[in-house]
Amino acid sequence: MIQDPAQHLITYFEQLTPQSVAQIGAHYTADATFKDPFNEVYSAADIAHIFSHMFEALEEPRFVVTERIVQGAQCFLVWDFKFRFRNFRKGELQTIHGGSHLRFADDGRVNYHRDYWDAAQELYEKLPVVGGVMRWLNKRVNT
Repeated sequence: MIQDPAQHLITYFEQLTPQSVAQIGAHYTADATFKDPFNEVYSAADIAHIFSHMFEALEEPRFVVTERIVQGAQCFLVWDFKFRFRNFRKGELQTIHGGSHLRFADDGRVNYHRDYWDAAQELYEKLPVVGGVMRWLNKRVNT
């Protein structure tokens, strides 16, 4: 059993590499649920695929956990996801601010992981063409 499941997972995510994605089974149960604004999957293998794709699609992706709240077998992490786009704004560091609700199984591995972040503000507004439309919509809604 993992002594401090939250810290164990934080260390894994902050040191995540394309190679360490293969070790996801040490951190997630085989039937773990993962949901974010773009994905909803129900296995550690599918979660690994999402993180592998992240390394293919982005340059230098990394997580920085800034806060954690642990209560029993649940945890909430506040994080910054830092990366660079491959196809535009090359070299410009991007940051997405978000949070993760986690539930741990009896053995300390994650069996539920839900990410919360604002895809419109944190991602779409940074994209060419779509970003202009999103900023215009945001202005219209807020006036």
